[in-house]
Amino acid sequence: MAEETFFRKIINKEIPSDMLYQDDYVTAFRDISPQAPTHILIIPNKLIATANDIETEDEVLIGKLYTAAKKLALQEGIAESGYRLIMNCNRDGGQEVYHIHLHLVGGKPLGRLISV
Repeated sequence: MAEETFFRKIINKEIPSDMLYQDDYVTAFRDISPQAPTHILIIPNKLIATANDIETEDEVLIGKLYTAAKKLALQEGIAESGYRLIMNCNRDGGQEVYHIHLHLVGGKPLGRLISV
């Protein structure tokens, strides 16, 4: 079982955030250390620690993260110019909070993430 994180407190509005979107499935808010002009975290309201912990029954929920990202990109005015969606997994993948979250990053040219 995953441990509770401060994201749960944001979902429950127990601590302040610059919340942009919330429904029964997902919550989205601005990152407190933005890496681009637009940097939003989109999290499931259900606690799932890492991408490795996503189960078959979570497939619809994960889809809702991406449809929320689409809505937010339109709202932020970056849908047409482009943006990046990132989900880190575990320590070597750069995950810092063990409650999965999708980073919506844009508002400037981002360049290549890695060379492939």
